[in-house]
Amino acid sequence: MISPAAPRGPRQHVTAGVASMVGTTIEWYDFFLYGTAAALIFNKVFFPAFDPLTGTLAAFGTYAVGFLARPLGAVVFGHYGDRVGRKSMLLVTLFLMGIPTTLIGLIPSYESIGYGAAVLLVLMRFLQGMAVGGEWGGAVLMAVEHAPAGRRGFFGSLPQAGVGAGLILSSLAMAAVTQLPEADLLSWGWRLPFLASVVLLGVGAFIRFKVQESPDFEILKASGRQVELPVLEVIRRYPRVVLTAAGARMAETTWFYTVVTFSLTYITQQLGMPKAQALDAIVIGATVSLFTIPLAGWLCDQVGARRVFMGGAALLCLAAFAFFELLATKDPRLLVLAMSLAIGGIFPLLYAPQSALFSAQFPPEIRYSGISVSVQLAGAVAGGAAPLVATALLAAGDGDPWMISVYLVALGVLALFCGSLLRKEH
Repeated sequence: MISPAAPRGPRQHVTAGVASMVGTTIEWYDFFLYGTAAALIFNKVFFPAFDPLTGTLAAFGTYAVGFLARPLGAVVFGHYGDRVGRKSMLLVTLFLMGIPTTLIGLIPSYESIGYGAAVLLVLMRFLQGMAVGGEWGGAVLMAVEHAPAGRRGFFGSLPQAGVGAGLILSSLAMAAVTQLPEADLLSWGWRLPFLASVVLLGVGAFIRFKVQESPDFEILKASGRQVELPVLEVIRRYPRVVLTAAGARMAETTWFYTVVTFSLTYITQQLGMPKAQALDAIVIGATVSLFTIPLAGWLCDQVGARRVFMGGAALLCLAAFAFFELLATKDPRLLVLAMSLAIGGIFPLLYAPQSALFSAQFPPEIRYSGISVSVQLAGAVAGGAAPLVATALLAAGDGDPWMISVYLVALGVLALFCGSLLRKEH
């Protein structure tokens, strides 16, 4: 269902792929920075009146708001992405992410303005969620629709690799400021990585301005086949595909945010290991993913994106219990191994194929809306709730994470079932 691209310069597909990766790196830096701060900082800065567990749940609640906003961003930017163009929406979402992230670094603490600080935090997080909800579909399509025939798996994986790069940058930034004395960290140190986002915003805007519009969209616009209300067309014609793709993705997004967000709290509070060790392990796992996500994308071009995705779902089912067993050893080397396998091994097999696989489910005139709504629906239902659900299941298990592992396995089985129903990409 992916239409043939208009002729382009010999390196335009490379430019589009690299620009998509750089842009998503910056946006995911902003998004992940909030998650890391929610796990380590915000319960003390914005919810100090609560006990540690309740404060953490409150911080994760503001974190979840970003995921609840994603479907709205998918609808709004999906509409204009199918009507106006992919490139313009990528620029809008970049600013919509970068400006609120910078402003988070300026929000007064609870001690200064009370719960008004939390209200401002939620508002900024909501805008971040809107941006991510619209950005992913555009970045993916710019890469996939520019890609040469037979290479959509690889080029579609490049913006996906931006997740690992953004996670590395955000973790390194937070790891640097956590070296400060506790009082300095909580008063001003945590703000520095958020304020630094304004520099990254300028870099991302400069790069994305240089990319040409998607050739598939230009063909669509020239032929006059644009749809008046693409989101409604998606719901009317492809409801089963939307639900199937969303169901397939729930395992990946839950796995990822359980590993990179909830595990920070689990490792530091439940297991009593230093923050720096947890962050270092995540950085190493994300670094591995920089190489394994494009490798998984290349593999998609060899054997098919659906097969790679289902292989990742099967591995998730096998690894859910082993991941927490490795963490429970409290051995720093096994902690690194656990994060490397989780972020650099299983996650790429689930995430890299989604660009080519999900894009193939919708025709060009509603493709931005279709993949955005499908993916962000899963994010709202599973991704934002992942730390909250994991924290609640940990409490229900009296500190034993076995119920979290059962939950992950169940979602892995759902991914296998839904993945088998998706159309093979051409």
